[in-house]
Amino acid sequence: MILIQRIILQRLNQVTADDLLKYSKQYGISITRSQAAEVAALMHGKNINIFDEQERLRLLKKVETITSKETERKVDELFNQFSG
Repeated sequence: MILIQRIILQRLNQVTADDLLKYSKQYGISITRSQAAEVAALMHGKNINIFDEQERLRLLKKVETITSKETERKVDELFNQFSG
């Protein structure tokens, strides 16, 4: 499990706006290109651990301010699938 977590965290640490747009279509999450760019900048190089509840909640609050409550909720569900 640790290996899978590391792969997920590394991928999130290097995420781009284009990656986020691709994932948003794949998982049915509504996000604009400018929002994707802001979220990518928020995460890129920050080593955010979505498996740590406090770090995940801080990130989700920031995602909500950039996007919407609905988008934040869907992202949280997606994160929970990864960590479940």
